[in-house]
Amino acid sequence: MNLFEQNAPAGATKKRKRIGRGESSGQGKTAGRGGKGQTARTGKGKPAAGFEGGQMPMYRRMPKRGFVNKFRIACAELNLDILGQAFPAQSEVNLEVCQALGLARGRDQRLRILGRGEINHAVVVRAHHVTGSARAKIEAAGGRIEESHPVEES
Repeated sequence: MNLFEQNAPAGATKKRKRIGRGESSGQGKTAGRGGKGQTARTGKGKPAAGFEGGQMPMYRRMPKRGFVNKFRIACAELNLDILGQAFPAQSEVNLEVCQALGLARGRDQRLRILGRGEINHAVVVRAHHVTGSARAKIEAAGGRIEESHPVEES
């Protein structure tokens, strides 16, 4: 017995359905696609997201107001009460550490220290901006502030 003499068992292979080959074939005329319309056409993929059948889509009907500054620089704002809880004495506070602790988002590019709350221990703060009240409270607790001014992009 050779390999080419082997046959598939009965019922293992079926003839493929040849659609659109005349009405008497049982799959003629619409070829199993139903009536007319979008799903009857070839390449009948779904339309783009937001397509509403030719009606003016919602995102174009809604009014758009205001101004979005595409050059905005995202700043992380950190108040003294959170700073006092999150950082032990003599620790360094900067943007990278705040991002690692989850106090700042990854897209934030600058760090601002605000004056809400109190701080009772000394910390070293490296921020892009520190408010006057926050500066007074940090220095009163024995801390130090080193403002880092970013290089302006040209």
